[in-house]
Amino acid sequence: MRELEVGHHSRQASASCADYPYTGLQRAFIRQTIDLGGEKQKVAAGLNQFAGSQTADRLVITVGKFSVADVFDTNKYAHDPRSDFLNWSVVDTGTFDYAADAWGYTLGAAAEWYAGDWTLRGGVFDLSIVPNSTELDPNFEQFQWVGEIERRYELWGHPGKVAVTGFLSRGRMGSYQDAIALAQITGGPADITAVRQYRGRGGVSMNVEQEITPDLGGFLRAGLANGDVEPYEFTDIDRTLAGGLALRGTKWGRPDDTFGFAGVINGISAQHEAFLNAGGLGILVGDGKLPHPGPEQIIETYYAFPLSFCQVTLDYQLIVNPAYNRDRGPVSVLGARLHTQF
Repeated sequence: MRELEVGHHSRQASASCADYPYTGLQRAFIRQTIDLGGEKQKVAAGLNQFAGSQTADRLVITVGKFSVADVFDTNKYAHDPRSDFLNWSVVDTGTFDYAADAWGYTLGAAAEWYAGDWTLRGGVFDLSIVPNSTELDPNFEQFQWVGEIERRYELWGHPGKVAVTGFLSRGRMGSYQDAIALAQITGGPADITAVRQYRGRGGVSMNVEQEITPDLGGFLRAGLANGDVEPYEFTDIDRTLAGGLALRGTKWGRPDDTFGFAGVINGISAQHEAFLNAGGLGILVGDGKLPHPGPEQIIETYYAFPLSFCQVTLDYQLIVNPAYNRDRGPVSVLGARLHTQF
């Protein structure tokens, strides 16, 4: 089965603002599925997916522009901010610093080998010109390798899966220790952009999803990334632990409703803390000083329900020690989402 996808999509991360109208092509890829045997499966049409069929054992190759998160670190209960949670460290593993432009998409290729209950995935992707930039490296000199192994299983008759994902980025990145040392010489704030050189940054994470009952499912994610070097594309998290539940409303007579609850603990390395305390700025965080660092703790809950032609979601987040600063917060964030598709 061959697929061709060309489309636009909203960014799941930050993007630069402009004072003029513009458009961006976010997805344009070819996907080839090579059947290798096993049970024949029907494939329903969906976003980024044409209807067709495939066998249980297969090889899937995707080439073009798409999101790394389309293929890696997926989770049935926490992965799509259009329909479930909104916090970045819930919809994806917070330490998974996947290659992307500022809208969350990149050029690259991925291969997936499905064999029985196992799947092995690998890919290579283009990094931005500079961290979290709107422009990708035109020469592919800065890039990222991603690998993942997934095992599907049944627990007391309920399906689940566990996946381990690793990444290694190679690009011009700054070392926190170098930035701190330069700041001590100049007397100014730590500037990560002044100490960037070609180096690597890697990380590994685990992702679990488990159906508990036909209406209740849970997820667990944990991740660790190199805390000596700046994150390149995603956000300022060096270690993370997240978990939660999603419950359909069958018990109260509303099977199309979903209630979700999640908790997250995010942390950074000692070098990362010292960099922020020296006036350094990360991709998304930085107060000029960080004299009282602490783990960032988040609780998120949402209720989603259909209304006429769309789905409405009411969302609440409580963030303790935002940006790892005990002198800030706690902060309550109220959100509402209106989603329709055709």
